[in-house]
Amino acid sequence: MANTDIPDIIYTKVDEAPELASASLLPIIRHFASAAGITVETRDISLAGRILAAFPDHLTADQRQPDHLKALGEIVKTPGANVIKLPNISASEPQLVAAIRELQGQGYALPDYPYDPATEDEKAVRARYDALKGSAVNPVLREGNSDRRAAPAVKKYAQANPHRMGEWTPDSKTRVATMPAGDFFSNERSATLPKATGAKIVLETADGETVLKDGLSYPEGTVVDATYMSARALDAFLAEEIDKTKSEGILFSLHMKATMMKVSDPIIFGHAVRQFLAPVFEQYGDEMKSLGVSPNAGLGDLLERVKDRKDILQAIDACMADRPAMYMVDSDRGITNLHVPSDVIIDASMPALIRGGGKGWGPDNKEHDAVCVIPDSSYAPVYDEAIRFFKENGKLNPATAGTVQNIGLMAQKAEEYGSHPTTFEMPEGGTVKMVLDDGTVLHQHEVEAGDIWRSASARKAPIEDWVNLAIARQKETGYRAIFWLDAARAHDAELISYVKPILEAAGVADKFEIMAPREATRASLDTITEGENTIAITGNVLRDYLTDLFPILELATSAKMLSIVKLMQGGGLFETGAGGSAPKHVQQLQAENHLRWDSLGEFCALAESLKFLAQTHDNARARILGEAVEAATQGVLDHDRSPSRKVGEPDNRDSHYWFARYWAEALAAQSDDASLAQEFAPVARALAEGEAQITGELAAAQGSPADIGGYYHPDAGKLASVMRPSATLNAIIG
Repeated sequence: MANTDIPDIIYTKVDEAPELASASLLPIIRHFASAAGITVETRDISLAGRILAAFPDHLTADQRQPDHLKALGEIVKTPGANVIKLPNISASEPQLVAAIRELQGQGYALPDYPYDPATEDEKAVRARYDALKGSAVNPVLREGNSDRRAAPAVKKYAQANPHRMGEWTPDSKTRVATMPAGDFFSNERSATLPKATGAKIVLETADGETVLKDGLSYPEGTVVDATYMSARALDAFLAEEIDKTKSEGILFSLHMKATMMKVSDPIIFGHAVRQFLAPVFEQYGDEMKSLGVSPNAGLGDLLERVKDRKDILQAIDACMADRPAMYMVDSDRGITNLHVPSDVIIDASMPALIRGGGKGWGPDNKEHDAVCVIPDSSYAPVYDEAIRFFKENGKLNPATAGTVQNIGLMAQKAEEYGSHPTTFEMPEGGTVKMVLDDGTVLHQHEVEAGDIWRSASARKAPIEDWVNLAIARQKETGYRAIFWLDAARAHDAELISYVKPILEAAGVADKFEIMAPREATRASLDTITEGENTIAITGNVLRDYLTDLFPILELATSAKMLSIVKLMQGGGLFETGAGGSAPKHVQQLQAENHLRWDSLGEFCALAESLKFLAQTHDNARARILGEAVEAATQGVLDHDRSPSRKVGEPDNRDSHYWFARYWAEALAAQSDDASLAQEFAPVARALAEGEAQITGELAAAQGSPADIGGYYHPDAGKLASVMRPSATLNAIIG
């Protein structure tokens, strides 16, 4: 029953399409949950909400907002936590700036984003804003490891209704390009700490020692890594690949993770922009810098800043004409791969390209083969091997393919590469050292100015929990289970030294394989091609990549995945899938009042959340509600009630009507709780009898622009009006 301190279920308020859908779905969830005495409350972890929470001193009393993310970070460390977490924006700099401007336009007196902070005040403002960039939410909430898989109903539907796959041919020119040396993989050092210790990171130069980061603290058994990417090697690699791509006559594409790797990857992205426009920067570099140009912000920002300089624009046009054709984000609008660092995110972009037969959209609005540039070679082999596999074997058949589940190490910020405050762009050459409290130099690297140095860690307790979670999952399923770990990589070697003894002690070493990512990719594709299933047991970043790659191949989307995070203190975090296409969904709603976002991920998460609540709160009605959600989800799939992509056809709001109807019908039909059946029988009847009226009201709302009062910070009243246009449905649900 209701907890006096923590709501029974916390449903996160987020951004873009998932948040629009919540305006329609949440009233339904609350109505049904109330029958079991379940409280469902929201906590705001949206980008706009986090911005407002970070600047209370700039806002009026009415405008101030609590720091819900911080509060949630404490809740997930309690045994009673039950959080349904929707995908939120991991903000790139352009997204952050756009959100700030929107809020300012709504009357919030927020400071401007200081691109080049000069004063102490500006530096303080910049620090507050920078804390909101990238994957700022997930590391706070993920106090457990990930169990991510396709729900049985979703997999069954995908096999019965296979999605279209692009054709692969052996003569495809599409390939992956990655650095042969000088990258994070080749320079990595790793060690497991024998005792708890503090540490600092310093840069030693001819002029003395500069402390880059102090006050680090690690418990005993922590695996601590350090590595760097050579800026010189990166530039040489990019220049070579640009020339090589032109000679091959195919598209140039860059695939990064500038959201999660919020420090390192925008820098790498900036190197790509600079190399692609190298002649322009050689001629006009100083002038562009004076105009505020930062390559890290992308080509779109650059073009905006030089729009009044015809000479620079002409130089850019001449340079682009001499370069290989660019992989396009939006060919109709001329938005290239290099326009915005967050537009092309590797875990979404590479699976989409592979699913499409290795094709990307060019500036001519046609599909072409492409070079996929992934500078760091740590996980590039995954995509390279997938492409090799499909060139050899042809496209995957979703109707017969098995599935790849994932057990991912991510608790307590494990392996948060490139996003922690332990990632730096070197201001000058010297020696970077990680020094422990007792003076021991744990890691050191000789670096040059511009090199990107980073450290990451994984703690003992999360590692052990991850291995035991894998053991439990393999025992439950009997599936082939593979640890994606490369004994030749420093960090992975340290993890293997944890994995093997735990498996042996549990007597299950023979149930598991350990393979480097390339070999594991091949083995997994072989397995699912044969119609069998496998479990990929991976670190954090690879978890992020694979839980898009395989679902997009199997299901056409990763948004329909079931993601259960078993929190280490006993609670549960239920994540609802990916939000990569969410911006386009919002744009379509604003233009046509049609929302094609599919809430299937929310349905799956809700079922697991309710069943978990039944266990932790001894609430039998919660279990019945959860089982009925599963029946409703199956009904949505079986009767093809998912949203259409086209205006004038059923959308997200229609799918919520059908979900509510099937949910009520399942509750009315069940025999475990007669009073619950009696309560929902009239609801089911009213929803069925009102079908024509409800669907008609929903259809009538489409076709015209929809005003929701903002992209990043919609007006609650306007949003409710747009997303709940059926008076008949609203009267039934309340």
